[in-house]
Amino acid sequence: MKNNKIVIYAGLLLVGVLLGWLLFGGSSKEETSQNKDAEAETNQMWTCSMHPQVMQPEPGDCPICGMDLIPAESGSDGLMADQFKLTENAMALANIQTTVVGKESIEGSTIKLSGKIAENEEANLVQVSYFSGRIERLNVSFTGEEVRKGQLLATIYSPELYAAQQELITAASLKVSQPALYKAVRNKLKLWKLSENQINQIEETGKVKENFPVYATVSGTVTEKLVEQGDYIEQGQPLLKIANLNTVWGNFDVYEHQIDQFKKGQEVLVTTNAYPNKEFKGKVDFIDPVLNTKTRTVTLRVVLNNRDDVFKPGMFVTATIEGSTVNNDDVITIPASAVLWTGERSVVYLKTNPDQPVFEMREIKLGNQIGNEYEVLEGVFVGNEIVTNGTFTVDAAAQLQGKKSMMNKDGGTIMTGHEDHVADNPMEKINFDASIEKSFQPVIDTYIKLKDALTKSDVLLASNMSEAFRKALEQIPVSEREKTNNYWAILHKTSKGINENVDVAHQRKQFQILSDKLIAMVRNFNKVNSKLYVQFCPMADNNNGAYWLSKDEKVINPYFGEAMLRCGEVKQVIE
Repeated sequence: MKNNKIVIYAGLLLVGVLLGWLLFGGSSKEETSQNKDAEAETNQMWTCSMHPQVMQPEPGDCPICGMDLIPAESGSDGLMADQFKLTENAMALANIQTTVVGKESIEGSTIKLSGKIAENEEANLVQVSYFSGRIERLNVSFTGEEVRKGQLLATIYSPELYAAQQELITAASLKVSQPALYKAVRNKLKLWKLSENQINQIEETGKVKENFPVYATVSGTVTEKLVEQGDYIEQGQPLLKIANLNTVWGNFDVYEHQIDQFKKGQEVLVTTNAYPNKEFKGKVDFIDPVLNTKTRTVTLRVVLNNRDDVFKPGMFVTATIEGSTVNNDDVITIPASAVLWTGERSVVYLKTNPDQPVFEMREIKLGNQIGNEYEVLEGVFVGNEIVTNGTFTVDAAAQLQGKKSMMNKDGGTIMTGHEDHVADNPMEKINFDASIEKSFQPVIDTYIKLKDALTKSDVLLASNMSEAFRKALEQIPVSEREKTNNYWAILHKTSKGINENVDVAHQRKQFQILSDKLIAMVRNFNKVNSKLYVQFCPMADNNNGAYWLSKDEKVINPYFGEAMLRCGEVKQVIE
């Protein structure tokens, strides 16, 4: 009986302990969970969907635009101040690719330079008139005409030459008594480039010629007509510019960090889009001793044989120089596609976490360009993982998140133009300097020529016009490039895609990106030289629609050419 009571008491005690644990232990766990939730809520940061740089510890209104703040994603916890994260979806859509940096041994490296064909100034001549008068007949009909040495170029009536012939006839009758006078009159005619035979003929016949011929002193091509038939001319006035195109110059831009790689007499292989399967040999003839402070380049000149009339002045060419040596046996190189260049700074984006899409901007110092790669002197090390494709997308993400970026080395959001559709949704007003607006007028003019080339579906012409567009951009002073809110760098980078000269579909896709950026920029100008029309084709870009700029109100579609030349409408007029 006593043992039964002990068992009952023990059972009641056990039940009591169990009930206590259920009642008080559970509440303690719940309280702990609530405390953790409260702590998490206390650490919650709030941001603005339009201005991600805004971070506040509590909800409220955005101090910039007044919108309600939203909870900031907690996924970025643990990142450094300059780091930012992209979603896996964004990585896939932008096709962002990375490469691990490694040392590479460079032997027999190749450097490629871009340039343009120019006339050989040493073989040029300006044909002048040695006496004043009126052009009775001009025998050169057009620019580009071939002339030979001794060919009749023009016939001139000269009153003073008419009087000098009469003086000669009179002095000839007095040459025995007045030999000095006779000699002086003959020398006067010789100074006007009359030959001995012409002077003797006048003296022997005693007849005065009214019109005198002008003969070519060299053979070549007429590059410019400076007068027309019937014009009155002065003594020494230029009549024609004649160029001997048997040899031409190839002028190439060499950046200052490449200068020590070149010397006079170095052999060069030159190629051109006109003859893509041919290489032409030349030698370095001259390296400009003065640096162009605007482009940070010097001109390297190559003399090319042109007896077959292959090269035309103004033609774009590429020089390949073999056997250039690099000082270090082992150098760090990275693909050119990884580098973003602002004119003063070169930057790349590092993927700082191998397992997560976390990135950080890094400024670097470049050495020589070797083919499609750059030598890196400072900024990255072996083993660093860098972005090599989709670099501009990563840069745009950095700007939107207020991190350090290509055009903003101190962080903070910059308007990039990706946030709003170019013509349907006006962007925030950007006040560009008047000097920038003036500098961009030649860029706009060259863009129009590029657009015209695409309306003709001319791949080669579009490639050349893209190169001209980039050259116009490079003429803008470096001090003004960073004031363009990233536009200059994107336009410069995108134009290279058109110049790849692959196919017209590829060129048109790049042209669409270029057009969007240029339109977004020009819409913020206070002044343009001529009226511009923002035109739109709803069927371009796989029926998503695409815009372009034109100086003509009449629609001529660069995205389809002759297939749908009139497809489109004017969306906006910029005056």
